[in-house]
Amino acid sequence: MRDGYTIKIFSRSFDLRLLRQSQGLWQGIERDAEVRLTDKSADGYFYSMLSDTECDIAINIDEDAFICDPSAVNDLVGLMIEKGYANIGCADAGEGLPRSGNPKVTNPFFNILNLRLIRTKFDRAALKAYDEHYEPYYPFFLWLADNFETLYLPASGHSDGVTTVLYDLQGRVVCKHSWYARFYSMPSFVVKMVQKDQGMQKERIDALIREVYAARGLERHEAGFGTRCLFAADRTLRWIIKVPQRISRWPSKIKRKLKKSR
Repeated sequence: MRDGYTIKIFSRSFDLRLLRQSQGLWQGIERDAEVRLTDKSADGYFYSMLSDTECDIAINIDEDAFICDPSAVNDLVGLMIEKGYANIGCADAGEGLPRSGNPKVTNPFFNILNLRLIRTKFDRAALKAYDEHYEPYYPFFLWLADNFETLYLPASGHSDGVTTVLYDLQGRVVCKHSWYARFYSMPSFVVKMVQKDQGMQKERIDALIREVYAARGLERHEAGFGTRCLFAADRTLRWIIKVPQRISRWPSKIKRKLKKSR
């Protein structure tokens, strides 16, 4: 609890092995609970957070975002409560990001969301007024930026050429986001078939994880046989659910593409 606010960490997760390594870096973050959100769409997990009426502040951390300074996270939560921000995060465009989206939107690799405040106005039907779908979550964040105050944090690139380094307003490193978590569990030769220039993601992400653990002086625990079996079973289940979900979304994606081509 902080000043009467219940705080939870949420993480949309596909790879339990990667999540466990990210979770090991949550030490020091003040929270009341942790929630793993599986099999959710890129926007649906925000609605799951909002429906959790026991939670007032959501700290959203992607499983490929690695916390460098938990005190910076705690201070940002305090700043949100003090200043009345609804959202704190990194603009989905600009320095440090390997793509260029809409700067009004915060990329959800790391967000702090004031759910208590957002619920005072939230109406899912209102999102239909936003027809920008660079990512499925764009309507939600555009609506959020139009109706509440967002604090945009600075970012820079990493020496690996891909990772985004996120800072707070004092210049402390909040987290490092590796990107390309979807390729983490795929063999490199399979990744190269899907996206030729992204064949070595596991090696790069593992190096980033080692870097953050070392900088924080924490020990990175290796999984035993039983845990590795759990990871494999979980990954199989995630794929069994994910493939039909992806196929079910094809009609709406095709419809949007046809609409844009007119």
